[in-house]
Amino acid sequence: MAVALRYLWPLLLCSPCLLIQIPEEYEGHHVMEPPVITEESPRRVVVFPTDDISLKCEASGKPAVQFRWTRDGVHFKPKEEPGVTVSQAPHSGSFTMEGNNSNFAQSFQGTYRCFASNKLGTAMSHEIQLMAEGTPKWPKETVKPVEVEEGESVVLPCHPPPSAEPLRIYWMNSKILHIKQDERVTMGQNGNLYFANVLTSDNHSDYICHAHFPGTRTIIQKEPIDLRVKATNSMMDRRPRLLFPTNSSSHLVALQGQPLVLECIAEGFPTPTIKWLRLSGPMPADRVTYQNHNKTLQLLNVVEEDDGEYHCLAENPLGSDRHVYYVTVEAAPYWLHKPQSHLYGPGETARLDCQVQGRPQPEVTWRINGIPVEELAKDQKYRIHHGALILSNVQPSDTMVTQCEARNRHGLLLANAYIYVVELPAKILTPDNETYMAVQGSTAYLLCKAFGAPVPSVQWLDKEGKTVLQDERFFPYTNGTLGIRDLQANDTGHYFCQAANDQNNMTIVANLQVKDATQILQGPRSAIEKKGSRVAFTCQAYFDSSLQHSITWRGDGQDLRELGDSDKYFIEEGRLVIHSLDYSDQGNYSCVASTKLDVVESRAELLVVGSPGPVPQLEVSDQHLLRQSQVRLSWSPADDHNAPIEKYDIEFEDKEMAPEKWYSLGKVPGNQTSATLKLSPYVHYTFRVTAINKYGPGEPSPASETVVTPEAAPEKNPVDVKGEGNETNNMVVTWKPLRWMDWNAPQVQYRVQWRPQGTQGAWQEQIVSDPLLVVSNTSTFVPYEIKVQAVNSQGKGPEPQITIGYSGEDYPQASPELEEIQILNSSTVLVRWRHLDPQVKGHLRGYNVTYWWEGSQRKHSKRHVHKGHVVVPANATSAILGGLRPYSTYHLEVQAFNGRGPGPASSRSFSTPEGVPGHPEALHLECQSDTSLLLHWQPPLSHNGVLTGYVLSYHPLDDEGKEQLSFDLPDPELRTHNLTNLSPHLRYRFQLQATTKEGPGEAIVREGSTMAFSGTPDFGNISAMAGENYSVVSWVPKEGQCNFRFQIWFKALGDGKLGPPLLPQYISYNQSSYTQWDLQPDTNYEIHLFKESVLMHRMAVKTNGTGRVGLPPAGFEPEGWFIGFVSAIILLLLVLLILCFIKRSKGGKYSVKDKEDTQVDSEARPMKDETFGEYSDNEEKAFGSSQPSLNGDLKPLGSDDSLADYGGSVDVQFNEDGSFIGQYSGKKEKEAAGGNDSSGAASPINPAGTLE
Repeated sequence: MAVALRYLWPLLLCSPCLLIQIPEEYEGHHVMEPPVITEESPRRVVVFPTDDISLKCEASGKPAVQFRWTRDGVHFKPKEEPGVTVSQAPHSGSFTMEGNNSNFAQSFQGTYRCFASNKLGTAMSHEIQLMAEGTPKWPKETVKPVEVEEGESVVLPCHPPPSAEPLRIYWMNSKILHIKQDERVTMGQNGNLYFANVLTSDNHSDYICHAHFPGTRTIIQKEPIDLRVKATNSMMDRRPRLLFPTNSSSHLVALQGQPLVLECIAEGFPTPTIKWLRLSGPMPADRVTYQNHNKTLQLLNVVEEDDGEYHCLAENPLGSDRHVYYVTVEAAPYWLHKPQSHLYGPGETARLDCQVQGRPQPEVTWRINGIPVEELAKDQKYRIHHGALILSNVQPSDTMVTQCEARNRHGLLLANAYIYVVELPAKILTPDNETYMAVQGSTAYLLCKAFGAPVPSVQWLDKEGKTVLQDERFFPYTNGTLGIRDLQANDTGHYFCQAANDQNNMTIVANLQVKDATQILQGPRSAIEKKGSRVAFTCQAYFDSSLQHSITWRGDGQDLRELGDSDKYFIEEGRLVIHSLDYSDQGNYSCVASTKLDVVESRAELLVVGSPGPVPQLEVSDQHLLRQSQVRLSWSPADDHNAPIEKYDIEFEDKEMAPEKWYSLGKVPGNQTSATLKLSPYVHYTFRVTAINKYGPGEPSPASETVVTPEAAPEKNPVDVKGEGNETNNMVVTWKPLRWMDWNAPQVQYRVQWRPQGTQGAWQEQIVSDPLLVVSNTSTFVPYEIKVQAVNSQGKGPEPQITIGYSGEDYPQASPELEEIQILNSSTVLVRWRHLDPQVKGHLRGYNVTYWWEGSQRKHSKRHVHKGHVVVPANATSAILGGLRPYSTYHLEVQAFNGRGPGPASSRSFSTPEGVPGHPEALHLECQSDTSLLLHWQPPLSHNGVLTGYVLSYHPLDDEGKEQLSFDLPDPELRTHNLTNLSPHLRYRFQLQATTKEGPGEAIVREGSTMAFSGTPDFGNISAMAGENYSVVSWVPKEGQCNFRFQIWFKALGDGKLGPPLLPQYISYNQSSYTQWDLQPDTNYEIHLFKESVLMHRMAVKTNGTGRVGLPPAGFEPEGWFIGFVSAIILLLLVLLILCFIKRSKGGKYSVKDKEDTQVDSEARPMKDETFGEYSDNEEKAFGSSQPSLNGDLKPLGSDDSLADYGGSVDVQFNEDGSFIGQYSGKKEKEAAGGNDSSGAASPINPAGTLE
């Protein structure tokens, strides 16, 4: 119980602040309301002769409110006044006075106050001052002309009639044109027109002051003033003098919150200027304005700190004058704490605070029901303490309406506040039996809004009637709500709210259900992705199974939804995919798991990275440095797109010389945003800058303005100067021309100088525009000194370097002397020759070594002429020829060549020794029994000598303990061998090698076994198809399955005569297909595959056709066989035609079968040049010799196929160690009648001739 009281005491003590008004839900009780003023007229009402007078006073209250008025403190009855109409609207005491003459309003002037009363008290309005103003008129006056001498000052007075409302003054002439105002001519705040000094141009007779009265919506004007200015020839300068204010200082009171206007107008010649100073500190710049050519200072929203001295200073060259404003800031009364109306219960203490402030300090007075407390009886219960009205132990009879009034010389404040003491039974306004749901760990709020007077006490009980406040997690609010923090599952249950006061008590029940809290088990993870890619966020959450739930996605706090036709977002409950990422997509993405009770959010950050954005702005500065060919380029940093900018690339374009082509001027670090650029003369520079980060370059910046550097003499000379002759009696001088950006002028030319080397004679020279000069009439192969210098309109380039060139070359006059041909092995020889130099007649570029195969030393070998070609450098005198055919004869030629071409050749023949043979061809395994295999093979294509026999080796694959068995087969003509004593349970690897006297060659390897011989063979993917009188059975032999013979039998099914029976046929397993002819059309056949009377497979097939073929007589039986034979011949011809077409589509290349027939050695195929890796059919097939190539023609090669065909220079390539890079070529001998049979060397540039 003590715990419960601890929480109830605050409810009791704070009860007054809770009961501001009776709730609308409090039904069934007719509660009275004290009067409250709801609308009233402003404190000041100004009326004009034609206006109606309307004073407002409206108030609410129960019972209905009665109104009364006072004027100047005396009771005023509107209903009894003539011309007054009182409002009949409910809750209104307003009245309107309608007059019919100009003096009507003046008769009602005064200070009015409205009182609204019912049985609970009286409310009072503020004082309403009614002011009547007549029609404004300017007093009659005689305006005399104003005469003044030129240069003197003058003031034209206005003096408009007084008005309760602010006026607007205008000075105009008779043409309704405003008088121009400036530093010399100014209108003051009082309406007068001030001239600091007059000029003859001011001489006018129609200076008219107009006064605009907004209240009456009228404008009146003063009589025109005639200003007469006397001209003078001696205008005297004079120091300033203030025309307004006229004294040296003045005191002003400024009201807090209102504007302050200070004015100084001076005269003098020359016209003075006005300055404003504040000695106590700087002017508040945000609130001060200077107007009227600095003559007026306006300070807005005055505050207390604006107290102090303000000086205006009038100055001209002759001196100054000064005025000091002493400003005091005061304030009308304003509220610090305004009294508020309250409801109270019996026995409570009522307190109304009325605290005001102002300068000077306002006087505070209290009224009760409109009567000053001084006039009330002294035995009242109230007391006033420090501005507060206090009543203790209030009772219903103490209900009243109080007025607090504060007044000083600047204004008055009034506040009505009632003390309403009521007795109302306690009532709980919250519905009974409400159900509240919340999740574990959250805070639940059970409502119990109660009302009554006195304020009822509220307590919460459990189902056993005990207070729930003993648990620290339970806490009450002053409005009766019970809060339960850190909810647990066992908090589910019924809770009872009891409200009671001295009149009654009331109880309701609240039901609480505690659900499982929503949890995000796995939220989205932050990601860094490249622009244009996609990102996927996933989210897994747990929900209470009894609650409806959802998972939504937000981007930067905004809900995300799939966008109609756009595939930007793909959203399903636990997954968000964003496609085509852009930089605008980066931000925070949230997974929001929600039920109606709770919301859980998990956030991830997405950064979109990529190459930088464009540099936004370029600026070219320091253009005065262009004469030094320099300029400064500055730029704004580019957006780095979340990857630091590593560097900026500065480029330029010359729109005159190379439009739309950009050249790099260099790169600067990414933290640099300016650079001083070294430029070339006479270039039209347009710059751009590109930012670069680790993702690459961004978009370039917009182009800068164009700057042009001045012309200058060339700073560079051409490079790569060469002198070479293309004839025996000339020299062609060439060089790499200058780039246009090195011209330094609009055009550039070249000064070419030359003279024979070793002479000190004069230089010959010629100026040309093109990068080439031909010097004619030279001796053959003579060295020259050459210089090439750039020149333009501004001068010459630097002194050029001397280059040595040579006049034209001639063909070498001698052939190299062959020293020896050394046999290194069966396929490689070393060729040596003596160096050849003096007789070269030019630069020795190297040696052409040409060789070709003439034939094999074996009998019956065919001749295949093909040529190999090797180019060696000039400093080498030997060459290694590799890849030769063993046991063959070759012819060799060696030629020296220079830039002109090759010289005569030295020739010699040589033979290669025997080598080891190639691998045997086509090794097949055929099962003979479960312990024996028959091996078939073909001899090797490349014998490389005289075959002496074969070596056969084999060993089991699955038995690692057994050694390999090997034995010789000494008969070179042997093609089969039967192996016995094999294990039927093992697989073997067989190796077969052919041998010459040099030993065994490469082996052919096969794997196999007899394991399948005794079992059922595997006919994988076996199928049968049928025509009208034949059927084809095909299968896929299984890898590793040994070959064997078996029988196939076609058995006709059905009744009737089916023709003679078909006999079983023997076929091999490896042949993979079989065709059976002589079948009857439209007949079903059963196909049997058997071996040694054991059926291995059975299948069915049906031939095509619409009927059976009639059986011929017995004597005519051979006709069927004849038809089958003819059909087989036709089919064979078709196959041959197809093979012929395939061979032609391959360019007439050798088939494997051709190679077997001709026994051509593999070394006969040239190496390192794929073009000559195969043979033409022109020398192989009888039918091929008359066929043109598939390319259309076959070029004959003759003596004109020389180095001269490839130009005057040779490009020879060498390895780093000086050895040659050989290329083999084969050229067909000429077949045309009358052709030249000489074999010219191929060009070193393209040493391999092309066989087309």
